[in-house]
Amino acid sequence: MARIESVEAGHYRIAPESAIADSTHGDILAFELNTVRIRDADGAEGMGYTFTVGRNGAAIDATLRIEVAELLRGEPADDIARLWHRLWWGMHYGGRGGAAVLALSAADIALWDLKARRAGLPLWNLLGGFDPAVPCYAGGIDLKLDVDALLAQTERNLARGFRAIKMKVGRPRLSEDVERLRAMREHLGDGFPLMVDANMKWGIDEAIRAARALARWEPLWLEEPIVPDDPAGHARVLREGGLPIAAGENLRSVWEFRQLIAAGGVSYPEPDVTNCGGVTAFMKIAHLAEAFNLPVTSHGAHELTVHLLAACPNRSWLEAHGFGLERFVAEPLRIVDGKAVAPDRPGHGIELDWRALEACRA
Repeated sequence: MARIESVEAGHYRIAPESAIADSTHGDILAFELNTVRIRDADGAEGMGYTFTVGRNGAAIDATLRIEVAELLRGEPADDIARLWHRLWWGMHYGGRGGAAVLALSAADIALWDLKARRAGLPLWNLLGGFDPAVPCYAGGIDLKLDVDALLAQTERNLARGFRAIKMKVGRPRLSEDVERLRAMREHLGDGFPLMVDANMKWGIDEAIRAARALARWEPLWLEEPIVPDDPAGHARVLREGGLPIAAGENLRSVWEFRQLIAAGGVSYPEPDVTNCGGVTAFMKIAHLAEAFNLPVTSHGAHELTVHLLAACPNRSWLEAHGFGLERFVAEPLRIVDGKAVAPDRPGHGIELDWRALEACRA
């Protein structure tokens, strides 16, 4: 079994192609991309990554360069479960849930990529394989768009092959959210899968009021109505608001998902592979959801996450939204009849243009 020889980190700032904003982060001027390339003694390489919405990337970069590298060098590359625990507990006291778990996520992704490449298998197949064609929606970061701009964006997404759409809510007045959702429903028609995302905007009673006001337009789910740290509050919103709830992109471990699911606070658990602990943790969360008879969805990193949902019998929807990374990917996500197709290339198959990324180095 080949041992890990080197761990190389990268830190980049990528400006979005157009203005984007949500209710919590406001205007997002740049995303940070943190990469890690892990090579073994045979010269094989796996690549992993994580991202932020503008800050903390330097801390992640330092964690990858110093802590993760120290914990992984010389270790057998195939022992992913053991290495995950070595990283988690090695960095737990000083970093549980923050930059450390994002760095761990990137490293775990790289280890799975390396293992799948060495096996000559696409990652979704190595993880068990279910169906490489995954239902997919376009996730707009569009809170500040007026109705005309929102509908124009929607038309562009439909032209790209998407057959489900998510929009942002959480504007200063609830009536504005209602009007934008009404316009979208009338534009798309009854029964078209349409989700709304509040990005943790409201308190519990506000969220219940908002859910009841939005329910008339039949969104498939209301995403992140309140802060992620309140499982009981989520359960109240789900019970009294009358809409299914998607949540989890800001949860950082399988144990946090267990608390939310056990509380009855989520209809669609929504892990993000780049911040929940990597492929290892994402698959545990997906299986946990399956044990509770819940469908699992995803947040971000669609070129990678398509592999994970392609291995899950309880998958629901893959979120596709670019933060500019697709400009640096050799073969971006392929959408066919509303479904994302997991590639059959070995590993996760994401080949970055490292030369072009140099211009974005932080």
